[in-house]
Amino acid sequence: MLRVFITAGEASGDILAARLMVALRHETGGQVSFMGVGGAQMANEGLRSLFPMTDLSVMGVTEILPRLPKILARIRQTAAAVAAERPDIFISVDSPDFSFRVAKAVRDAMGDQRPRMVHYVAPTVWAWRPERAAKVAGLYDGILCLLPFEPDYFVREGMKASFVGHAMMESDLAHADGASFRERHGIPADAPVLGMLFGSRIGELNRMGPVLRAAVLPLLKEDQTIHIVAPTLPHLAREVQNYLYKQPCKFHITADVAEKAQAFRAMDFAIATSGTVGLELAVADVPHVIGYRVNALTAALVRRKLKIKYAHLANILLDDGVVPEYLQEKCVATDIAPVLRLLKTDGFPAQRQRQKFEQVRAMIAGPDRIAPSIRAARFVMEVHDASPVRVSGAK
Repeated sequence: MLRVFITAGEASGDILAARLMVALRHETGGQVSFMGVGGAQMANEGLRSLFPMTDLSVMGVTEILPRLPKILARIRQTAAAVAAERPDIFISVDSPDFSFRVAKAVRDAMGDQRPRMVHYVAPTVWAWRPERAAKVAGLYDGILCLLPFEPDYFVREGMKASFVGHAMMESDLAHADGASFRERHGIPADAPVLGMLFGSRIGELNRMGPVLRAAVLPLLKEDQTIHIVAPTLPHLAREVQNYLYKQPCKFHITADVAEKAQAFRAMDFAIATSGTVGLELAVADVPHVIGYRVNALTAALVRRKLKIKYAHLANILLDDGVVPEYLQEKCVATDIAPVLRLLKTDGFPAQRQRQKFEQVRAMIAGPDRIAPSIRAARFVMEVHDASPVRVSGAK
């Protein structure tokens, strides 16, 4: 029986980890047990979380500081649980600020008795702080990469790394039935549908909510046949409704993970808070624009070390600003509104985005027809079956 300790710190990681749990169960013939930290999706796969995953779902300097004592306590609690349970393998999924601190605490506490350790979702060393590649190589035995250009950064540091394909290609985003969503929610087949994606954290929603609402208002006043579709998370549904309830059109909020892909496929165009959702929209073939704001202090710290010219992953992969980005001081509703109007007409900007999105899907699909989660599970098994844990070379 393979004993796996697995952690996730936010909604996207919860989904990713849950798929990996399913794949590991498949690859081991069911001879696997799980413990750790996660959310609803991991719970559906049998995980009893040490504590609510939402305790970790914060970002930005000013957002983290007030909750730092609790987060540090959760790091210590998680590392202590790994030491007590002595699993065969420890897998952390994304959430690097949490994951890496837990990994270091486990190494410090257990020494050469520690489990093999794998991190899923490579940190964006290609975007900023490239020195983190060496740090990660000193903490883990292997790393799972979602993007094709990532493994080289870690292999150079003597680490086992693999591009397994982006887990998004394992979802239904590329081929879900948007017509069914429209029918179920009473949206006419010929009605224009605008997607509004407010972010996965309450801080993001509160910063971006007023901008998104103001950006779409001129368009809604011009055409009140537009329907808004706003996929969100259950704990944010009420706040999303507060931003939408006075809009001069019909809106549909869904917090049901089971119909998320259909909701995306029902959209004709969208406006989104920058993040993983941008790539989701590209996979779902939805023309869109992104915006983002953080606290000024956080922005200043990040800008000092940023190594890329784009924020949207599709733009980064293509080296082409095909998706308009409105970030920080440029994230102004009056500038975004005209772009939304162009996307609604399905003219050249929208058509060009769709052409480029096809290239993006091919780039992140992986080298064969094997599901990313299966590739990931096989990599985990390879790390588990490899030579003895290396401790003397820790960096």
